[in-house]
Amino acid sequence: MTMKLATLTSVLAITAGAGLAQDMNFNRIASFPVASNMAEGEDTARETSAEIIAATADGMTLVYTDSPLGALGMIDITDPANPQPGGNIDLGGEPTSVTVIGSTAFVGINTSESYVEPSGRIAAFDTATGQETGSCDLGGQPDSLASAKDGSFVAVAIENERDEDLGDGGLPQMPAGFLVLVGVADGALDCDSLQKVDLTGLGGDTPEDPEPEYVSINGLGETVVTLQENNYLVVVSKDGEVISHFSAGTVDLDGIDVVEDDALDFTGSLRDVPREPDSVIWIDDDHFATANEGDWKGGSRGWTIFSKTGDVVYESGASFEHALIEIGHYPEGRSENKGVEPESVTFDTFGGTPFVFVGSERGSAVGVYDVTDPANPVLTQLLPSGIGPEGYVTIPDRNLLVSANENDLFEDGAARSHVMLFEYQDAPAAYPHITSAGSEELIGWGALSGMVMGEDGMIYGVTDSFYLGQPAILTIDASETPARITDKMVVTMDGAPAPALDLEGIALDGEGGFWLANEGRADGSRVNKIVHVDASGAILEEVVVPESLTANATNSGLEGVTVDADGTIWVAVQREWKDDQPQHVKLLAYTPGTGGWTGVYYPTEKPDYGWVGLSEIVFHDGAFYLIERDNQLGDLAKTKWITRVSLDGVEPGELGGDLPVVEKELVRDLLPDLTSTGGYVLDKVEGLAIGPDGTLYISTDNDGVDDHSGETMFWTVQAN
Repeated sequence: MTMKLATLTSVLAITAGAGLAQDMNFNRIASFPVASNMAEGEDTARETSAEIIAATADGMTLVYTDSPLGALGMIDITDPANPQPGGNIDLGGEPTSVTVIGSTAFVGINTSESYVEPSGRIAAFDTATGQETGSCDLGGQPDSLASAKDGSFVAVAIENERDEDLGDGGLPQMPAGFLVLVGVADGALDCDSLQKVDLTGLGGDTPEDPEPEYVSINGLGETVVTLQENNYLVVVSKDGEVISHFSAGTVDLDGIDVVEDDALDFTGSLRDVPREPDSVIWIDDDHFATANEGDWKGGSRGWTIFSKTGDVVYESGASFEHALIEIGHYPEGRSENKGVEPESVTFDTFGGTPFVFVGSERGSAVGVYDVTDPANPVLTQLLPSGIGPEGYVTIPDRNLLVSANENDLFEDGAARSHVMLFEYQDAPAAYPHITSAGSEELIGWGALSGMVMGEDGMIYGVTDSFYLGQPAILTIDASETPARITDKMVVTMDGAPAPALDLEGIALDGEGGFWLANEGRADGSRVNKIVHVDASGAILEEVVVPESLTANATNSGLEGVTVDADGTIWVAVQREWKDDQPQHVKLLAYTPGTGGWTGVYYPTEKPDYGWVGLSEIVFHDGAFYLIERDNQLGDLAKTKWITRVSLDGVEPGELGGDLPVVEKELVRDLLPDLTSTGGYVLDKVEGLAIGPDGTLYISTDNDGVDDHSGETMFWTVQAN
């Protein structure tokens, strides 16, 4: 069937930052999938991972550790907006960390045969040639590396990590770890200078087994070491003498979600939570910041600034997590564990302003803090990252911030590991596109799956099955920048959150309430139905799709709902059911007055990979507008469309008989929009609302931050 091209022309208007006075901000300019660093002919379906990342002194080459491949990856960022593969260097072992002095990369390589027989080495590589230029035996399993600012030595945390599957996974587990300081002369390792610094007996729960995790070196050559499992910090001089050591302490947390129940409830509290910091970074010669990810006993969901004598200068408490909640990046599935898990932290000065960058491993976002006053940091931005940001490098001379995102979920059909580049620009902040910040109460949200324009000018959206314990209708003010969620209304039955609702669409009922589309499952655990709710979200009635039709249903059920000019309720089925021809999906019509069902077929594109289906249906100005999309992301994404269908001259057919096939027009190819923010193409374009003037409001579904970066795009397309 030939598809017409609609005459509608439009221009993209990303809502975040539009209309604001320009100021210096970090904005993402590129994303690099690390699988593209494999050589021609290699199996690119293999798992890859960008973990710890560094840059050459000229700022033109990035190097990162790739543990699954046992390689050091390199990226040419001569043009940072268009990063190019630099290839992989085979290391003959598992890389754990990397630091660069000049153009020489120093890599920690784990060669351990077992947890009780740890071993490893530090190796030097010429990044221009890829050749190994030196190696020193470390006498244990390395974790983090850092280089002195003057390039005179490298510090290595020898963790000798514990076996988490042994007993209860706790400590002590010997042999004990330690710190290594090894000299560097003219870019070459000086193995004869290698010094082992004993860290046992200093403090913590198991002082006999310190488990060093992360290192950073200040301008005085002093190394700070986190002993994560021991909730302890140690500062060591460049000569290997312990200057100070102290507990990282505990934090009281309020306003947090502590139960994994498919609902966002931020009324919980925890007391005396050990910080258990993972990464650490000096912000000057007297203060350092920690990211308090936690391990086997703690994790305080935030970050801290300490003096090197142990005083707490600043504690974020739950504020960092709250900021991520407001932009939809909260991973509810981690509520009983450590929430957003701040894992990585770095520091640098851009344009005269000192910044701390805090990365949330589970929230997949980067917090940017102005630390001009270390006792009162100011959160200036939240940046979207790939899944699981693990390491950062700053290149202030080129106004660049780079994040390495370790998770490769290719086998699960999700995003691959990426390196993302951000530029410090004289421009508005491009993210977030939508937030609940500014509300009197903390509003948690995510998985925005369907939208409708209200008669009051507000947009109403629904959340899907990632919040089965709390199905909700969100009120969105799209006139603000970024768009702002002002209210969250739980859908209820008999006064309690309605059970088994996977809300995928929403339409106005004309009386102040809504019709909602619920997607069913083939096993009957959820039912394909349209749900009528009043203005308070209370269910008034449920209309179940006839069993004669759903007998052929799959797990891809109702995906959108709208009401036409005659009051007929239309729902879009996401994909073909068992009684459908390939590339033909049903648009079903329900007439409230008679209770009758009819339908038509919508022709979808044939996919190159995966499937193509429908995500949304909206009736506007006598026609139906639909989102047609494939389930692919990144470079594999091909079909992300808004189409239009007219039923002029088409008579919907009776179910069970031959249904007419409608003709579609392409209104907009969304791929250019989805790549406009420097990220990879997100797969789930799911929300569409249309204003009275024809403005199209479009959103993506972030899957509740489950195997997803958490990024939500919300933008408008204006008709000329």
